[in-house]
Amino acid sequence: MMEELDICKLIKPDETMLGQISAYRTAFLNAGDSMDGTGPLFRMEDPEDWLFSCRSLVLRETTPPQWVPSDQFVYLREDDQKIVGMIQFRHEFNDFLRDFGGHIGYSVHPDERRKGYAKRMLTECLERCRAFGLDRVLITCRVENEASRRTILSCGGVYEKTVYCERDNVNLERYWIDFT
Repeated sequence: MMEELDICKLIKPDETMLGQISAYRTAFLNAGDSMDGTGPLFRMEDPEDWLFSCRSLVLRETTPPQWVPSDQFVYLREDDQKIVGMIQFRHEFNDFLRDFGGHIGYSVHPDERRKGYAKRMLTECLERCRAFGLDRVLITCRVENEASRRTILSCGGVYEKTVYCERDNVNLERYWIDFT
């Protein structure tokens, strides 16, 4: 588990993190893993392009038509300034998010898993969702992702049902976390 001094903070990414953003992306590509909760990072080689995209999603006026307003965060470990996770909070749903994606997507760096970061990061993000004014949030995970399932359940997730996402050819479990 984590040491007592392992302090992390959930913050918005900025230009000082370009190298870390690139390293995060590369680690997932090398692992052949999905970059959940990173928006379009998978297809963007230049971290500056990704930062621009994240910033455009904050306001409805600058959000592309097929997307929804959202806040992108990195989970930064303070002692070495390493991005150990990323999480995206979507303010509302489009059809895809209503059925498959939910309000929150997240990932933990492949080298930093099984250390409790996901639960801490999700807990902090849920506080932001509550402060934003949501009464409840939807989070989904692949049926084979036991670690994510445990994280969601530990944060109060209540299983609703399993759905098949044809676009991604995956079965997803839907969980609701109620703030009321």
